[in-house]
Amino acid sequence: MDKQQRQEILTLSWSMHDQVEQAVLRHPAAANDATFPEKQRLLLADMALHLLQTALKPGQLEDDRLINNLNGILSLSDDFIPHSDLRAVADTLFFAQQKKLNESQ
Repeated sequence: MDKQQRQEILTLSWSMHDQVEQAVLRHPAAANDATFPEKQRLLLADMALHLLQTALKPGQLEDDRLINNLNGILSLSDDFIPHSDLRAVADTLFFAQQKKLNESQ
């Protein structure tokens, strides 16, 4: 993929992200509402777009951003894939990142 294609995809992703984010903000569901899973799906789409942007951003892949993106996706996905324990995987990533940050200080 050349730089122009990469930039076109990133530009499109920001437009899509804005639309999804606005849909999340407008969605009235609270955690105990019947429509809350739909709001969670929108949040999952939001995180997927963040992952796309992290992956295609020019330069070196920022592992902290990648971990944050994956943590969000895994945490949200845990509710949709029963018995997968994706939240535990997300926690493992998070704690590994925290350990790395603490060691670098």
